[in-house]
Amino acid sequence: MNRTAIMESVEAKHLKPAADIPTLRIGDTVDVHYRIVEGDKERVQVFQGILVSTKGRGINRVITIRRIVANEGVERVFPLHSARVAKVEVLRHAEVRRAKLYYLRGLTGKARRLKEIRAETSKGTRKEPGTDTRTDTRTDTRTDTPGTK
Repeated sequence: MNRTAIMESVEAKHLKPAADIPTLRIGDTVDVHYRIVEGDKERVQVFQGILVSTKGRGINRVITIRRIVANEGVERVFPLHSARVAKVEVLRHAEVRRAKLYYLRGLTGKARRLKEIRAETSKGTRKEPGTDTRTDTRTDTRTDTPGTK
């Protein structure tokens, strides 16, 4: 048995079950329920934001969540397999074309919004991500000039 296999077998005892961690994709809007201990009291605080990046594997897997509070960007890094993370819920999926959304740090206002992927259309049929059911109703008002098509 090599060193990596030994480490993975030791870490496997501390991993959360796969059923407790939803399938996370970059651009998802998620709620992270995080346990906070204050003295002898314990409470759960919810951090809602956009999943900007994921790193690591196994017990070292972490996610970076970004949210806007009072027009100030706040990012937190959560270890997924930590005992402090009570629950992770996926609220919405967004259509993104990057593996890391660090470019959101420089955007403000409406430019910061991501295009949402709708799970169902109005008729109740499931829509696959990346397909667009809208039809193009624009008309071409250009006049053809000689030599162009």
